Amino acid sequence: MTDALKRLSDEGVAIWLDDLSRKRITSGNLAELIDQSHVVGVTTNPSIFQKAISSGDGYEQQLTDLAARKVTVEEAIRMITTADVRDAADILRPVFDSTDGQDGRVSIEVDPRLAHNTGATVAEAKQLAWLVDRPNTLIKIPATKAGLPAITEVIGKGISVNVTLIFSLERYREVMDAYLAGLEKAKAAGLDISKIHSVASFFVSRVDTEIDKRLDGIGTDEAKALKGKAALANARLAYEAYEEVFGSERWAALDKAQANKQRPLWASTGVKDPSYKDTLYVDDLVAPNTVNTMPEATLEATADHGQITGNTIAGTYEQARAELDAVEKLGIAYDDVVQLLEDEGVEKFASAWNDLLKSTEAELKRLAPSEG
Repeated sequence: MTDALKRLSDEGVAIWLDDLSRKRITSGNLAELIDQSHVVGVTTNPSIFQKAISSGDGYEQQLTDLAARKVTVEEAIRMITTADVRDAADILRPVFDSTDGQDGRVSIEVDPRLAHNTGATVAEAKQLAWLVDRPNTLIKIPATKAGLPAITEVIGKGISVNVTLIFSLERYREVMDAYLAGLEKAKAAGLDISKIHSVASFFVSRVDTEIDKRLDGIGTDEAKALKGKAALANARLAYEAYEEVFGSERWAALDKAQANKQRPLWASTGVKDPSYKDTLYVDDLVAPNTVNTMPEATLEATADHGQITGNTIAGTYEQARAELDAVEKLGIAYDDVVQLLEDEGVEKFASAWNDLLKSTEAELKRLAPSEG
């Protein structure tokens, strides 16, 4: 069942699970996925935690204790989410040790409501790193304009970062620049930069969702022929940018100091259009030194019928450029699409966080001990 997952790993793609819940931890399911499905990391986001905690499975006792202490709802959420991340990090610790810190990592995101506030994002990242207190944690910072200097600052303090919500090629280059600036800062401060790791989460499926909708609106045969191509083209050109930046003289100086490359991570890899093959964003984005973080359904689909045929990014750059150019020529503005997707991404995570606040607050009230 997992031959395709093994082939994917052998091609240099790290398989991370895009999900976490207390039930997954306590039931042994996460350990099983690590053992049998080549999973070597976990990513979380506010939507994932909202779904896990609102399901209530496994959180009752901790919520009861938090209610008894009369903590604020924000503190309750932080205690609950960091506990899950800490436990998952402990389960993944052997992978972290065996890969010299490259994998075996669990990501936790700063409060998404801080996405446009650099100082608050830095403070939150430091607080999360302290709360989880595991070397195999990645702090997720969104790639907003305000997020870029926060990335440099946090990396400069020696905290490993997962940069999230990247949609545009220009922004991705800015993210890599922010990472290198952070490493240079950490090196100047005398930190051991060989211990600092980062991934850059480049979102895939949402690009097709938005561009396909606009292509359908145009409705011509030429437009229909381009459906399902933009997301892969965008991601492949991101890998080209990665090769360029991490082949530069600036990188060479950091490489000599044992710095780690910031790996591209393919996020949002669950297919949204049921007419596309469900392993599209796995099979067609295979290249060395990448990460693919998958929802469980995509992981199972890949194990069952994924077609891993070697590197599917090398040699595709000209075609990818031509496909994005063709979309642009039809009147679909790339810059408009990627900005919209970034804005929607921040809004979606903030909305999930607000839903989590409301549902957790209701639980704390329900479980509060009666006075007297």
